[in-house]
Amino acid sequence: MTTINIKSGEYRNQPVVNRQFKLVKGFQTGKKGSYVTVKNEGHFPVSIDEIKVKVNHISDIEFLEGEPMTEVTAPKIVETDEEAMNRIATRFEILDEMAAACIRGDVRAMIVSGPPGVGKSYGVEQQLEKSAMFDKIAGNRIKFEVVKGAMTALGLYAILYKYSDKKNILVFDDCDSVFSDELALNILKAALDSGKRRRICWNSDSRLLRDEGIPNSFNFNGTAIFITNLKFQNVRSKKLQDHLEALESRCHFIDLTIDSERDKMLRIRQVHRDADTPGGLFDEYGFDNDEGDQIFAFMEQNTARLRELSIRMALKIADLVKMSPNKWKSLAENTVMKRA
Repeated sequence: MTTINIKSGEYRNQPVVNRQFKLVKGFQTGKKGSYVTVKNEGHFPVSIDEIKVKVNHISDIEFLEGEPMTEVTAPKIVETDEEAMNRIATRFEILDEMAAACIRGDVRAMIVSGPPGVGKSYGVEQQLEKSAMFDKIAGNRIKFEVVKGAMTALGLYAILYKYSDKKNILVFDDCDSVFSDELALNILKAALDSGKRRRICWNSDSRLLRDEGIPNSFNFNGTAIFITNLKFQNVRSKKLQDHLEALESRCHFIDLTIDSERDKMLRIRQVHRDADTPGGLFDEYGFDNDEGDQIFAFMEQNTARLRELSIRMALKIADLVKMSPNKWKSLAENTVMKRA
């Protein structure tokens, strides 16, 4: 059995300095830090034969005899395609449930984070359209608004006022400019405050607000949903990070866990698998044979060259298959792919 010298370590708050042990298991890192498992053999007055001695680093251990030690790592858990699709499907089911809770008023703020083209907006907008059906039939004012594109802090203040009543819902879809504007972030923090009274103020003169009849302060009682491609933890500015952390603490945050090219491809396959229609994602195309499988195979073979890996891309390629069943790959090469 290998003998080691622990130059600096600790066992049950007792220092271990330059003491020799018989090694049982090499250097490992767990929730409580790094350690090695060794034979006790009378070193400590305990009845345990094998003990774990904490160390700060693998260099705190010397070999006196036997083979050199390498770090022991846990076996890598491989997620199957089916398991990954189920994981992704569960996240989107949760997104649907949370969107419904926003419509009921049970949830006042939510942030949805995920890459473009995976259907983040579709489920939320579908829930909103369903809830607004009777208002549309009756000719009543629709109580939700989907805002897309760039937005200034002043524009944000104005739209929050217009939808500040209870049961009103604002969806900011890819309005990532508000997350890089310190003034806009301060407005959002006020609008989404966890207290009962959410007071928003605009403390400078504005002709736009006067012309629109918008006051310099108001209480926001509505609900806000943010759909973004932005990964908050990747923002480099410390000042903006602090604002984003404050914003995140005020909202329910859903990360759709689609972080790799493989996940994006499996999300497309999962939409196809779980679609209620016989032809899945491509039902409206009326394909007869294995065109869907051919599209997926083509996308997987050309992942690095496709201009975008998304549900939209799968449908673009389906358009080409429908248009020209014999030449669609050549057409795809020249329309939806980057140059080799």
